[in-house]
Amino acid sequence: MRIVTLTLAVAGLALSFHAPLIGALLFAPIVIATLSPNIEWLGPVVSRFKTEEREVWLTIDDGPTDDTLALLDLLDQHGVKATFFVKGMLAAAHPELIDEIVARGHSIGNHSHTHPAAWFWCLPPHAIARQIDQCNAVIPPTKLFRAPVGHKNLFVHPALRKRSMALVGFSARAFDAIERNPDVIVSRIVRSLEPGAIVLLHQGREWSLQSIEKTIVAIRERGYSFRNTNR
Repeated sequence: MRIVTLTLAVAGLALSFHAPLIGALLFAPIVIATLSPNIEWLGPVVSRFKTEEREVWLTIDDGPTDDTLALLDLLDQHGVKATFFVKGMLAAAHPELIDEIVARGHSIGNHSHTHPAAWFWCLPPHAIARQIDQCNAVIPPTKLFRAPVGHKNLFVHPALRKRSMALVGFSARAFDAIERNPDVIVSRIVRSLEPGAIVLLHQGREWSLQSIEKTIVAIRERGYSFRNTNR
């Protein structure tokens, strides 16, 4: 963190002395670290878990939504436990769905309160803290936080350390929040499988249930099992 602060200071000086190229080069690593979900230049990111077995961790973002109960039935049918990274504003509106997720043996993570995907990365410290705390206030206690779109900034890790929370990334991603074809989604996920992979999928889209089920089947066909790790 001290190195990052020093870099920003030097970059600011370079810009103030009309050296835009030097300033831009110094700012570039900060921008990359902010917008690249699993880069740890700003602090630790959990992007896989330690295991010697062929097992993965299924994580599901953006709930609770209208398909939550159907998704829980699907997971029960396949004997899979997952971690739901939920939005606080939706959890507050549907506490019964949060209760049902937990009752079915799944875990809950914090995915911010309002999920400001377009600008979470540039929020100041007090706004970052508010996004985390407002979500924590309406979900069961958790040590897990996933930033909207995986973007973070200089203020995320200090806020998480203060709350003894970990920033959770992913290692198998399909961009299924916008990709509508379940077969494409499955193909992207299985290409990234390895022991200890963290699989990221989303709920709440019309293609979500089919995509999640097909992904579960494809992962199992490749000899992997599912482990719900709750740090």
